[in-house]
Amino acid sequence: MRRPFLLAALSAALLAGCSSLPTAPGPELFSYVVLGEQGAAVARVLTADSSCPAIVIDGRPGAMQVRAAAGVAAPRSPGARPAAFPILTCEASLPANTVSASVAGNALPLPKAHARRIVVIGDTGCRLAAKDLRYQNCNDPEAFPFATIAAAAAAWKPDLVVHVGDYHYREDPCPNDQPGCAGSPWGYGWDTWRADLFVPGRALLAAAPWVAARGNHELCGRAGQGYWRFIDQRPLLAGRDCNDAARDGEANYSDPYAVPLGQDAQLIVFDSANTAFKGLKAGDPRLARYADTWHKIAALSRGAAHNIGVNHHPVLGVLAYAGADGKVSLSTGDRGLLDAFGAVSPGLLPARMDVMLSGHAHLWEQVSFQSQHPSQFIAGFSGTASDLVALPADIVPGTAVQPGAPIARFSSWVGDFGFMTFERSGAAGWDVSVWDRRGQLRNTCRVDGRQSRCATAQVR
Repeated sequence: MRRPFLLAALSAALLAGCSSLPTAPGPELFSYVVLGEQGAAVARVLTADSSCPAIVIDGRPGAMQVRAAAGVAAPRSPGARPAAFPILTCEASLPANTVSASVAGNALPLPKAHARRIVVIGDTGCRLAAKDLRYQNCNDPEAFPFATIAAAAAAWKPDLVVHVGDYHYREDPCPNDQPGCAGSPWGYGWDTWRADLFVPGRALLAAAPWVAARGNHELCGRAGQGYWRFIDQRPLLAGRDCNDAARDGEANYSDPYAVPLGQDAQLIVFDSANTAFKGLKAGDPRLARYADTWHKIAALSRGAAHNIGVNHHPVLGVLAYAGADGKVSLSTGDRGLLDAFGAVSPGLLPARMDVMLSGHAHLWEQVSFQSQHPSQFIAGFSGTASDLVALPADIVPGTAVQPGAPIARFSSWVGDFGFMTFERSGAAGWDVSVWDRRGQLRNTCRVDGRQSRCATAQVR
């Protein structure tokens, strides 16, 4: 009974021309949006085609510019191989108040004037590291769950995604005796960036614009060449592309910038990639660099009543280490930033900072203080092999992370993967939720200005 209808439909398709019939897929394309200074939105496209695609903004087609041409970058570290980038990185600025934008039929996520729902992730790549013999099973979605996490976070329907750094981890080849990562790409080229970030993160890249901090894995001597091509929101300039070691003093640092959230609140994003977690000695030029960063953060913080800092290395975190004897001891946050910021101000961070969002430690953590220091959240638990040394269920109130910074409340989750969300509840208030890899709720917290508290002290 349906045959006449099917024949008529096929005839109509043939008459309409070949364009209505299925065609071979074109070159692979990734599209996403990054936010920069004052929330300026930049559309990015990565394509293996020979030219940039058109972008359609509010119904009007326009051209995208080449940010980075295809090519092979010279290796930047001993033992590394040249980083091959056989793709174009294309970009176009999105005017404020853009209503719609698309590339190749794919709608681009657009920023909202009032970002009320924020996803926070960090440390998302799959770890292949010969230096400490850490080889994650990249081929197993249970062992490397970033794709699952990205899909669950996208299903939450965020207005904004904040990544606190370390996107790339496949630095060394998978050994023959490690079947869990057999065949994985490695090194610093496009094949590794594709496997670590763009394929598993595709759903979340499409869900909302990204604010992207830089981690130490994106230093020039590591994955910096790809970072500047793909992630950073600034124009790509000669000398800031990590291709010339003589100019790393320029390319390993970036000025802070602010992203408005509405309701007199903003993010302040700063680059801590080149700090030294164990500290900076007197005379180290990085002390002056990060002192300058502090002053620029302070200046930006005057632009809003409520500020949330975004960087990679936690300034006010609590970490656990197991000694050779098995005894667990506690350590504080990044010593290099503490040295540099502490030399400027005993408060460590500018007075108008309410909250810090960081990563680097592969766990989730919340710390609130009896003092006027901002609450610290760590969200380095979104894909990279997690830390295994558990933090204590309780830290005695009054224990000081730093002199003058006694802890009021503390919560942690060590040994598993997930993401964090912030949902606006007032001028200085946020409802924070901690989710596992599949989007199951594991903890809830409340932020009121600089103070925060969580329902569960230790997630198990």
